[in-house]
Amino acid sequence: MYSVPEPEAADRMRRAHTDAAARFQAKPVGSAESWGWRGRTLSRLVATPVGDRWLRLVCAPADKAEGKLWEGPMAAELSMPSNLPRPRLRRRLTWTSGEHGYLAELYDPVPHRTVTVDGPVLRDEPDLDAAWWLGLAGALDSVAGVRTGRVAVRQEYLDRAMPQFLGAAVDSRAPAWSTAHGDLHWANLTAPSLSILDWEGWGLAPAGFDAAMLHAYSLLVPETAAQVRHQLGHLLHTPAGRFSELAAITMLLQTVQRGDNLDLEKPLRERASLLLDTAI
Repeated sequence: MYSVPEPEAADRMRRAHTDAAARFQAKPVGSAESWGWRGRTLSRLVATPVGDRWLRLVCAPADKAEGKLWEGPMAAELSMPSNLPRPRLRRRLTWTSGEHGYLAELYDPVPHRTVTVDGPVLRDEPDLDAAWWLGLAGALDSVAGVRTGRVAVRQEYLDRAMPQFLGAAVDSRAPAWSTAHGDLHWANLTAPSLSILDWEGWGLAPAGFDAAMLHAYSLLVPETAAQVRHQLGHLLHTPAGRFSELAAITMLLQTVQRGDNLDLEKPLRERASLLLDTAI
């Protein structure tokens, strides 16, 4: 998905992945690797005594290898509806080695690739049929109905960040809240068969947040952005949905400030200006 990190980090992650595979009595299938953002994760298809699985390795500093992101996938496995289109988590283990903590998770493999393979931003129009969009809309509705104490987006963050990135006059109070995946972008969705990946950060967010985040990541492809607005209109074409668009735009403008998603800045600002009826 992302580029291979620096050689030292890549070698360390490969050794840890090999260690995890051995603990699961698994062996790599082929040579393909799937790297996460800044080398934080490394995933590969592996063969186990009960069939092929997807082995995902997560790394964090040892003193931060815990908490919401660490426990999110297992919490999702225990809380989400069984018919939700997502890979099932079968086994997990954690360990610490020196300055690094590791989480290894063994998932059922998914049969199709993610819509984007080199990052979360959509740059080409995907071929998605009506059943795919219907499945996504139903999945987001199902997720929204899950009761949880987990938090994906905090009101305190919105109070601080929205005025900073959108202007001091913006109202940062979320009108409604519901459960969200929390990181819904095109590299976490598969096609032509829908599966939703990466449940680390799920929890409460402004209502409609997942649809708003997917729309924001679609802005470089106006045809697909229009499809998102049409297919997920019941989530976006409401006061809560419009607020969630502004929240998602805020978060992505913050990534721009950090040097990521630079080509999204102009369309993000244009969309925010349209929603706020003022230039930002």
